[in-house]
Amino acid sequence: MPQNKEYKATINANGTNISIVSKENEDDYISLTDIAKYKSDEPNDVIRNWLRNRDTIEFLGLWEKINNPNFKPVEFDGFRKEAGKNAFVLSPQKWINSTDAIGIISKSGRYGGTYAHKDIAFEFASWVSPEFKLYIIKDYQRLKEDENSKLSLKWNLNRMLSKLNYRIHTDAIKENLISNDLTGKQIAITYANEADVLNMALFGKTAKQWRNEKPGLKGNIRDYATIEQLIVMVNLENMNANFIQKGLNQKQRLIELNKIARMQLKSLLNNKGVKKLQNLNRKQLR
Repeated sequence: MPQNKEYKATINANGTNISIVSKENEDDYISLTDIAKYKSDEPNDVIRNWLRNRDTIEFLGLWEKINNPNFKPVEFDGFRKEAGKNAFVLSPQKWINSTDAIGIISKSGRYGGTYAHKDIAFEFASWVSPEFKLYIIKDYQRLKEDENSKLSLKWNLNRMLSKLNYRIHTDAIKENLISNDLTGKQIAITYANEADVLNMALFGKTAKQWRNEKPGLKGNIRDYATIEQLIVMVNLENMNANFIQKGLNQKQRLIELNKIARMQLKSLLNNKGVKKLQNLNRKQLR
């Protein structure tokens, strides 16, 4: 998985959708723009008004001092002295650019707007409406619980089987499809294409197609597979490795793998052993 890949999600606070973005191994940033829409049809004005307050500047400065070694204290002191005065105006962009702040970010595009680290976002939500803040926290906790369930024993066990078995698949690709004259980029594309042969055979779509359809989900298509699908994926990895070694072209392999996937899924869906495994995992998660 590429480093610093960005993930997107949405929570619903009492009927208001609020976007969340995060990067791998980093904290969540919640849309201040969406929170501000609860109070006004002009969310940018709401955010700027919040930034004019001295208490806000004090809080943001303290957060940056704790979490950001590159924060500029001299520039911060200038804002703190002016905060609260009638003539004082501060935009998120000016705060970010002047102090090298990391707690607030501005984004463009579909998920554009002003975002803030969850600590700051909850503080902003309190200023907008304490009641609304509780709704935000409640659904944010629901989101975190849903994400944690994907990291449960059930998910880890079956996903690990697929990952471990994938070594057999990549070794077959390396030995039979990778030549010495290929560039690093061409080699990476070869591995990705073969991974998508398996994805197409089992899920009927490539990894990129799945990401485009599910922009709010973390991970990849296999992270959201069922137990039955993960069992079949392990088998497909072995079969594709065997087909590659036998010299079958990609189109032939995809056709055969799809037949195998459909046959095995049909069998597993009615398999009592798989159902027992599912029930066991459910008990362990309680």
